[in-house]
Amino acid sequence: MSTATTARADERLVHRGVLRRMLGRPELGAVVGAAAVFLFFSFVADSFLRASSLSTVLYASSTIGIMAVPVALLMIGGEFDLSTGVMVTTSALVSSMFSYQMTANVWVGVGVSLLTTLAIGFFNGFMLTRTKLPSFIITLGTFLMLTGLNLGFTKLISGTVSTKTIGDMEGFGSAHAVFASHLTVGGVDLQVTILWWFGLVALATWILLRTRVGNWIFAVGGGSDAARAVGVPVNKTKIGLYMAVAFCAWISGQHLLMSYDVVQSGEGVGNEFLYIIAAVIGGCLMTGGYGSAIGSAVGAFIFGMTSKGIVYAQWNPDWFKFFLGAMLLLATLLNAWVRKRAEASK
Repeated sequence: MSTATTARADERLVHRGVLRRMLGRPELGAVVGAAAVFLFFSFVADSFLRASSLSTVLYASSTIGIMAVPVALLMIGGEFDLSTGVMVTTSALVSSMFSYQMTANVWVGVGVSLLTTLAIGFFNGFMLTRTKLPSFIITLGTFLMLTGLNLGFTKLISGTVSTKTIGDMEGFGSAHAVFASHLTVGGVDLQVTILWWFGLVALATWILLRTRVGNWIFAVGGGSDAARAVGVPVNKTKIGLYMAVAFCAWISGQHLLMSYDVVQSGEGVGNEFLYIIAAVIGGCLMTGGYGSAIGSAVGAFIFGMTSKGIVYAQWNPDWFKFFLGAMLLLATLLNAWVRKRAEASK
């Protein structure tokens, strides 16, 4: 065994204190920020601490958090996806229009939507690995194409910019139960999307920290050439990450459809930035190779607290984006400081 290998092995065996281990966690800055936001709105908004209010905050967080999880993994892998917002809408539109036009069971449309959305994710990953173009360009192109297709096909098929109602179709009730139902936990009414969100965070955390695929994701984000040199399947890893984003877009799209039973073709534009913001606030670096799924969840929770806390405080909601932008800058600076301290303590 070489000296360098021995040194790395010895470093892994060195016992680190609790504080030092905490400083090494990418989500530390987000947790500090979330605690500050929680305390702030607890004081300025009397209704913020009510069980019903916290349920609403968690629901708002889950609508962003479901997508923030795969976006965080993709960013750890060193890539971006600007098509996520409209991909959610595409998923809902395909499911709705296929079910309605084919007079099929709603679950048939849900299945077709899953295949279509995964195909979009595969397309993004395949084009990225084959063309070597930046993911910004590839997914910006997909964003524009999907925006046009969403509007064009919806008008062509339904004659308007929205789909027809499918609330009275066979299978809608069971699909609604899976993607948009309410659950009562400890006397508190919760949306099922919160469970989807928590489940995805747990799964992604296990993948990142306990599996070979997680090692591949960090390696690819740290440097594709170096990762390929040690046998990491770089192309397959990146394609898999884009398909994971597509899968979560399908979940979000079905929730959107089952919640309202109709979909507006122009929805979703701009949401891709909210997903990225949640991941960045949660500790993901724009350069890749660093971050966590838990951090993305904390970032989404900050989003939920801010968006609803402003309402409970009876402030003008126009201030929301100002606060979101300020938190993005502060969280990025705090995360950078935490990472430097963590690296210095090794």
